[in-house]
Amino acid sequence: MKWQHDALARVKSIQSDVRTILGPPEEALPSVTEAIVPRTLVRGTRGYIERVANQINGTFENGWYDACAVMIRRLLETLIIEVYEHYSLAHKVKNQSGDFLFLGDLIDQCLQETAWNLSRDCRTYLPKLKDIGNKSAHSRRFNATKADIAPLASHIRFVVQELVYLAGLK
Repeated sequence: MKWQHDALARVKSIQSDVRTILGPPEEALPSVTEAIVPRTLVRGTRGYIERVANQINGTFENGWYDACAVMIRRLLETLIIEVYEHYSLAHKVKNQSGDFLFLGDLIDQCLQETAWNLSRDCRTYLPKLKDIGNKSAHSRRFNATKADIAPLASHIRFVVQELVYLAGLK
């Protein structure tokens, strides 16, 4: 029993040394699960979209729920912009300086757009997803929990899939 305890302590020490010497990886490791954004939805779209989706899944599986919510927010912003660019309407979601609008304004514009038809579910889910992302990004006293993110997983999947198709990425 003592030798097992000593062996475990040595293994933990070696793991710690390796992490210290090597530091974090250059690029994000693949998430273990696809709990929030299935890889099949974003595979073959754009590398930056695939990496953000991977980070959403990775942050969720590690319990970093505020980071997960912020990455969901980022993915929604990116996909909405991709849709506008696909329809050659990016000018509609830029301010006077030529910068893209923030998520709330992107969603408002997207909900009013007549160049495509968002489904009823997508129209319902987008504001809910914006809300959790905004709270995690901007509220000092709010910390997202699993209970905040997990019930939204099917909504996220639905919205991501619809926006990916509208953007002509699949």
